[in-house]
Amino acid sequence: MITTQKIRMPVDISMTILSVILMGGTVLFPNDKVHQILGMVLLVLWTVHIVLNRKWYGAVLKGKYNPYRIMQTVVNFGILLCAILLAVSGMMMAWFVPESVNVPLGFARTAHLVGSHWYYIFMCAHLGMHINMIFSRIKAKRAERTEKADTKSKTRAGKIIFRAVVALVCAYGVYAFIERGIAKYMFFRQPFFFLDLERGYLLFAADYISILVLIATATHWLGKALRAWNSGRKE
Repeated sequence: MITTQKIRMPVDISMTILSVILMGGTVLFPNDKVHQILGMVLLVLWTVHIVLNRKWYGAVLKGKYNPYRIMQTVVNFGILLCAILLAVSGMMMAWFVPESVNVPLGFARTAHLVGSHWYYIFMCAHLGMHINMIFSRIKAKRAERTEKADTKSKTRAGKIIFRAVVALVCAYGVYAFIERGIAKYMFFRQPFFFLDLERGYLLFAADYISILVLIATATHWLGKALRAWNSGRKE
């Protein structure tokens, strides 16, 4: 029997990859239908993700709220609201909507542009809150393949190299966030999506992945600080 843990990882990876691809708008695909279909696939994956985590949603009104739980709730419901906004606005612009239907396309395009960038930031933050869980699974699988003879010095060296790489990616992520004008889209200071085709889509993907690493890392460390602060208050 396939457990939910085995389903979660492929679903989460697929959702992340699709999100980066879809952030490129319809520029990547000559036919808008491809973008719309991929958006529907992402919506289905989010539905699966919510079903797999239905216990969390069922416990929202239960228990006490500390700063970390407040952050987690804001991020999760932020994603949920953005996903609903994207689904509704996307359906309004879908190819199968008859021309006879009077659809406010101006509102739909604006909602889709703003909602997609808020969604991306919330999604990155969501990943950041689950970094420990993701890496624990990776370590568990790696431990099954490697022998116990691995030395602590190798582990420490690996951590130093990894953190240095993450720091460099985050630094570039700050540049990419500013250069790509993410805040302008989020607060509708840029009324239309712009993708510089001369720079290419691969660089676009690299920029958005670096932004993902930046937001996820910042959220991870903020969450760590909030949990430490909360545990310090209890002592």
